[in-house]
Amino acid sequence: MKIASDGAQLVQGALESADLVGVIDLLKEQPADQAGVRLFGVPGLASCLQATGLVGQIAASFMGEQARPVRAILFDKTASTNWSLAWHQDRVIAVQERVDVEGFGPWSRKHGALHVAPPFDLLSQMMTLRVHFDPVTETNAPLLIAPGSHRRGRIPEPEVPQVVDECGVAACLAEPGDVWVYATPILHASERASSPMHRRVLQVDYATGELPGGLRWLGV
Repeated sequence: MKIASDGAQLVQGALESADLVGVIDLLKEQPADQAGVRLFGVPGLASCLQATGLVGQIAASFMGEQARPVRAILFDKTASTNWSLAWHQDRVIAVQERVDVEGFGPWSRKHGALHVAPPFDLLSQMMTLRVHFDPVTETNAPLLIAPGSHRRGRIPEPEVPQVVDECGVAACLAEPGDVWVYATPILHASERASSPMHRRVLQVDYATGELPGGLRWLGV
């Protein structure tokens, strides 16, 4: 799959073993067995995710040197924390404070952070990276995507099943050090692992510009 046509692309072996260990070490103090831990202010992580950092340079290769990390989440799926996720689009961004700007809303809180739904055009310019710390096989709950669905705009929830049927389903398998890059608004899902193993993923949203009207990205 290619990002230009399908909305997703695998970068195999993006991080060498030593570099991957270094990234994992940055997150060693984070809670384990969690469906999602919002990462903010973690020492050393911001520089790693910037456009010149180990992870950020991957985003920059797709988006240019203006790529900036605007949200990071650590997922840790295990046999005891084995969740599923229905088909959906990521539709919100994390910001520092509420500023009412036309086209932005509704507002919500996720992982303790303030979020708002922006105009779809903004989402369509974003990309998401998933850095894999562990093997992801077909039985270990790979991310499922609907290739090309990112070009359908904001998809009403009742129409999601039909769009998935039309676009088809691809499983994002991975080895440690692999990075999946996908268009942020692509339809995606995840099933419960049928043969659960440790499956840690660092997920980072990237954007290239400032927000309008005084809104400010929360960042990492």
